[in-house]
Amino acid sequence: MDQEHGGHYSYALRYASLTAVYDPVVRRTCRETKFKSELVRQAGVSAGDLALDLACGTGTLTVQLKESCLQADVVGLDGSDEILVTAREKAAGAGVALSFYHALSYEMPFEGARFDRVISSLFFHHLNSEHKQQTLEEVHRVLKPGGELHVADWGKAPNAFFRAAFGVVQLLDGFETTRDSVAGRLPDYMENAGFTRVAETSRVLTPLGSVSLYRAVKPVEEA
Repeated sequence: MDQEHGGHYSYALRYASLTAVYDPVVRRTCRETKFKSELVRQAGVSAGDLALDLACGTGTLTVQLKESCLQADVVGLDGSDEILVTAREKAAGAGVALSFYHALSYEMPFEGARFDRVISSLFFHHLNSEHKQQTLEEVHRVLKPGGELHVADWGKAPNAFFRAAFGVVQLLDGFETTRDSVAGRLPDYMENAGFTRVAETSRVLTPLGSVSLYRAVKPVEEA
């Protein structure tokens, strides 16, 4: 959910002082409950799986993933120690056991072929082109062969109305990093990183634009 630029971390609403209002802002403007519920169902985390919530932010999705299957192991990773304090508090409040790691998305501290699922929400549009590609290559590395990537992020708008609405996001998050969202290029980056069966599975229309859900698979033959 948060941004990484030039090897350092900046916040999803640009300023650290706005982190406290991030959850209610996203909930009210992005139909968060709708698209995250769809993302959790699509990811299909099962008993015995190890799942990673990439750029977990305040931990909302991390908790939902764990609650969807208490017999799975779920971990979160984010570039901000400060925001992970909130995530740990949220997990404790929900009464679920979660582990959280502090690292950048393109320098993950995990051995290769570790995870069954990697899930990410409203993160990739914060990355420049180089870091999008590097992050997806890292995701490919840490997934087991046959493992799946599931992403919800801003995608190509279905019409001019939602394209105009997305201008608000671009003003806040920057035109350089969101240009790929406007063009619907995230699947191309996934394929370039070695993923197969890449697909946009659904869209959720929001007051700020169109959130696309994507699925991709690391080929089994890479075992």
